[in-house]
Amino acid sequence: MLQLAVPALAAPAPAPAAPAPAPAAAPAPATKSATPCAITAKACVSISQKKAWLTDGKGHVIDGPVAITTGGPGYPTPTGTFSVMWKDKNHKSDEYDHAPMNNSVFFAPGDAFHEGSLQKNSAGCVHLSAADSEKFFDNLNVYDQVQILR
Repeated sequence: MLQLAVPALAAPAPAPAAPAPAPAAAPAPATKSATPCAITAKACVSISQKKAWLTDGKGHVIDGPVAITTGGPGYPTPTGTFSVMWKDKNHKSDEYDHAPMNNSVFFAPGDAFHEGSLQKNSAGCVHLSAADSEKFFDNLNVYDQVQILR
């Protein structure tokens, strides 16, 4: 009698382990700024809205909107895109009788973000509250982009 050899059946393979959860994805880069300014602006000012923002330069807001005042009649705040030129924590004005300009961040010759009155216009600078001027001073560095819109 002829016998056929039948291979033994192997035990079923264990079920594959569940895949490990994927790591959390990094936040997607912003395609539109959360401010009225360009994504690349680290500081954004809207003169018409009397507001300013600090961003990470990638479209995400770090702080703001915060209240500001800007230049009055005859002393306009310049508009456009600028770079931070220099900073001075305890600056005194050369033009206005050594008036204190704490937390100054200069973005144009003679024009800076600094602590100042939120009730009256400036002579072209961007006035911030004491707390907000400190945040702008601490977060902005030389060469950072600043955009000021009408």
